Amino acid sequence: MPESLSARRLTRRGLLAAGGAATLAALLAGCGKDDDAKPAAGNTGGPWSFTDDRTKKVEAAARPARVVAFTGVAAALVDFGLDKQIVGVFGETKRADGTTDPQAGDLNVESVEILGNVWGEFSVEKYAALRPELLVTHMYDPDALWYVPDESKDKILPLAPSVAITTARVPMTKPIERYAALAESLGADLSAKKVTDAKTRFDAAAESVRQAVKANPGIKVMACSGSPDLFYVSNPKVSTDLMYFAELGVDIVVPTKLESGDYFEALSWENTGKFPADLILLDNRSTALQPKDLAAKPTWGQLPAVKANQVTPWDAVPRFSYAGAAPLLENLATAIKNAKKVS
Repeated sequence: MPESLSARRLTRRGLLAAGGAATLAALLAGCGKDDDAKPAAGNTGGPWSFTDDRTKKVEAAARPARVVAFTGVAAALVDFGLDKQIVGVFGETKRADGTTDPQAGDLNVESVEILGNVWGEFSVEKYAALRPELLVTHMYDPDALWYVPDESKDKILPLAPSVAITTARVPMTKPIERYAALAESLGADLSAKKVTDAKTRFDAAAESVRQAVKANPGIKVMACSGSPDLFYVSNPKVSTDLMYFAELGVDIVVPTKLESGDYFEALSWENTGKFPADLILLDNRSTALQPKDLAAKPTWGQLPAVKANQVTPWDAVPRFSYAGAAPLLENLATAIKNAKKVS
């Protein structure tokens, strides 16, 4: 998982997101949405405020009705009941073939302006044209706003108030609760059946992980991500989802030689067997190498979990909502229950 934005070029995410930002002309050419066609939710008459995880009290004369967010954040807010308030997103939203990135969840990506589709892309011009009333994103390290580029943040942040929610060094339930609170402050009804059903499913899924661990003890799990040059083993003491999995009883590999920020250990491909594991959680983002790509790495194929076909997809930047997280827990429970000791 990522470190501070200033250190990010050395991190797993920085390496995987490499590829360069599109030119401004290309971004503008991809615009094509009429801002006026996006109806805004009605503002409340009174003042609005929310204290984010920078302990910054964000205030406005009325409830923000035009919200721009990191794509995964927007999807989480939609899960909690927001809709027309989301007018713009930034971060992986559409794949190269035009299909929706899984991170977008149930967000209607055709109804929002995409300000940038990869790390480093964020069109300030498009953002300003949206007349934003609030910007929301993750915060993996203090004051580091996820996917808000350092080189343009001084132009971006003055245009609207911003909210940052901590998404590292706390269990996954914490950012879920915080995004729920934010959504409620923006007008979402957390008592709606859609939301309560998702919470019920999440709780059941968490229990299914506990039961899978009890039914199949001793399964060692490693969360990892591959790039062309390096193999990254993630740290469950920092990554919020892995931290929660560990709380549920999952035995997760803890890397020992951590990079700056303590998010992971970076191994050469020759050393991928350093940590024995029975089950591998493999980063499924488009920015990471997938099994078909990894087939060309001999040492990958030699890992006992790979030989046993005990590799399951991992959402390394999860969607912090009950609806987004429940399937992750269900899949993890199934993978643990079906795994055999091979390491």
